[in-house]
Amino acid sequence: MGASYPHMFLILLLLHGANAASKGPAGPKWQTLSGGPPQVIARGGFSGLFPDSSQFAYQFALSTSLPDVALFCDLQFSSDGMGFCKTGLTLDNSTTVSEVFPKMEKTYKVDGEEVHGWFSLDFTADQLIQNVTLIQNIFSRPSTFDGSMGMYTLDDIVELRPPQIWLNVQYNAFFLEHKISTEDYILKVPKEYSLNYISSTEIDFLKSLGGKLKKSKTKLIFRFLNEDVIERSTKKTYGDLLKDLKSIKVFAAGILVPKTYIWPLNKDQYLAPSTSLVKDAHALGLEVYASGFANDIATSYNYSYDPSAEYLQFIDNQDFSVDGVLTDFPPTASGAVACLAHSKGNPLPPPGKDTRPLIITHNGASGVFPGSTDLAYEQAIKDGTDIIDCSVQMSKDGVAFCMHSVDLSAHTTAGTAFVSKSSTVHEIQNKSGVFAFSLSWSEIQTLKPDLFSPFAQAGLKRNPAAKNAGKILTLPQFLDMTEASNVTGILIEIEHASYLARRGIGVVDAVFSTLTKAGYDKETKQQVYIQSDDSSVLSAFKTKFTTFKRVLNLEIDFSDASKPSLDDIKKFADGVRIHRSSVTQINGYFMTRFTDTVGTLQAANLTVFVGVLKNEFMNLGFDYFSDPTVEIVTYSDAVMVDGLVTDYPATAAHYFRSPCSDTSLNLSYSILPAQPGALVHLAAPGALAPAAGPAPMLEPKDVVDPPLPPVKAVITADAPAPTGAADNTTSAASSIAGNNILWAGVVALLSLNFLH
Repeated sequence: MGASYPHMFLILLLLHGANAASKGPAGPKWQTLSGGPPQVIARGGFSGLFPDSSQFAYQFALSTSLPDVALFCDLQFSSDGMGFCKTGLTLDNSTTVSEVFPKMEKTYKVDGEEVHGWFSLDFTADQLIQNVTLIQNIFSRPSTFDGSMGMYTLDDIVELRPPQIWLNVQYNAFFLEHKISTEDYILKVPKEYSLNYISSTEIDFLKSLGGKLKKSKTKLIFRFLNEDVIERSTKKTYGDLLKDLKSIKVFAAGILVPKTYIWPLNKDQYLAPSTSLVKDAHALGLEVYASGFANDIATSYNYSYDPSAEYLQFIDNQDFSVDGVLTDFPPTASGAVACLAHSKGNPLPPPGKDTRPLIITHNGASGVFPGSTDLAYEQAIKDGTDIIDCSVQMSKDGVAFCMHSVDLSAHTTAGTAFVSKSSTVHEIQNKSGVFAFSLSWSEIQTLKPDLFSPFAQAGLKRNPAAKNAGKILTLPQFLDMTEASNVTGILIEIEHASYLARRGIGVVDAVFSTLTKAGYDKETKQQVYIQSDDSSVLSAFKTKFTTFKRVLNLEIDFSDASKPSLDDIKKFADGVRIHRSSVTQINGYFMTRFTDTVGTLQAANLTVFVGVLKNEFMNLGFDYFSDPTVEIVTYSDAVMVDGLVTDYPATAAHYFRSPCSDTSLNLSYSILPAQPGALVHLAAPGALAPAAGPAPMLEPKDVVDPPLPPVKAVITADAPAPTGAADNTTSAASSIAGNNILWAGVVALLSLNFLH
């Protein structure tokens, strides 16, 4: 039996108990076979966070999921017939068995192939319970809880009194060859154990068991493996068996299939048309359960790294719904079923302190299309964003346009098209780039946008089909687009104004002029926000456009703000934009506490925007369950920020359209904010490094900048560089000889390493 932590389950129930508080109004009819909501099945409990089939995994699944969640137990046996829950036939990849019993490695033939490792049937129940502990076997998941819990038995799960138990029998034939009968074990299970589902990959086993469980309410489910794998009873492939569902109906109430059986992917990892499997099975009276769901794996690009979107594809499309999903992250599946399904067409409530924060784009829907392009902005408007943004850059000939960075290398094809114009401007960044002010507008128009993927090195590319799609917009074109839309506001960001002024480019004057020509100096239906990291830029707009809201962009991390710094900010700004890292204190990807930052800023009557939110699971701490919606709920309901800056406005809008975003409703389940410290307190002593101290306090020196310099005469090719810029700028041409020498040395070094 696993280690006992009686207080832990109580804490979790207190944290999440509101999820089962009471029943809300009846929801819409589902397209499942029963007409009820799909079943959430927790594979090994909450195995996306804790070691698979561990005490914490099962307890946390119960406390964070829908009230009728089914706990999934992959059945294994000890040599003396004790039933354990453990995914996979061998133990060495997910337990400490190889360290405890280093000489017990064996080789067995399984379905005709030799398998090496440590097997449960080579140990007694006492050996496993007393000596072996569980570890995480997926590297993207926390190892913090490794070694703190022992192997869990079916008896242990029953003691938790779960609403439903799903027993999966994957290796019946293997254990039977070694004189351990799964069928006998199941038939001897006490009636009070209430096994709701029993699944198996072996047809003969289900047929035999079904003949002896005729009076039982247990549903027998035939589990399909990959289509080319041969089922041992019939000697047919699972793909062939799929073509004869009538024969499956004879002995099973349903089927459990890999999700690609239903929504296959093409070679480029986009969704292909769905198969007819669910409809065909439902027509025969067979339930269909889909497996393979996890928040921290790369799936179809259609989902934009939002795991809820994938669940909805299977349970809330126009044609069908599966009857259940087998998942490593049951809270996300529960939220999709209880909150997000059937809410796509709901109106988006207006933003406000009593409703929701503003949804603010970060270069449009830049998680879907190249940022700052017409397609990114059009998608953001379609997704339901409140405020779309334009980070203004200036060409050499004074054209203002929208682009995330003054360095065009990362977000366009400038790095290859104009490599000869690459330079290093230390006042802007400590690496070389192709800067907007080095190119004319006609040259910039020849560039293609380039969809930036911040986690590409980890294999998480963004929408490759749209990598170079879209058109770069001038500021007037951006304003024309927004004026014709239903967005409630625009945000214009200005950076590097002082450097540009010394270079002879007046970005503040250009924005002044463009906004005036577009009529924004008068009353408009849209609120205008001016954002900058330079207090002097905001001060200039304060005197020029009194109706605009001014936002100070704070690029530094801080944990609180001094009163003098707040007093200074209020002289030129109405609000601030801060990093996510200024809102929470982190220790090893776990939240330890919320800082005082947001409360202090709001108490000073400053609005607070937080960003940038990204859907990719690598951007999310473990407390968010690798689920971007949980982060949105945390900032909205727990931290109560005024605006969310995001690459994926659709994810935020979808949540705020759902009934779960209305805290006044008495719902049976809701998506709850992360609880800082809840997971850290479960870690074994010494599992985490000592926490770093809090970030420093915000002081006046962090917020006040020198006045803007006057704009110099425009520099021509023959004119000298501006004072202060010459020392900070290195052109590609001037460094080419040095680079050649450097690369020659690198090549020689690599050659030596290769030879060694």
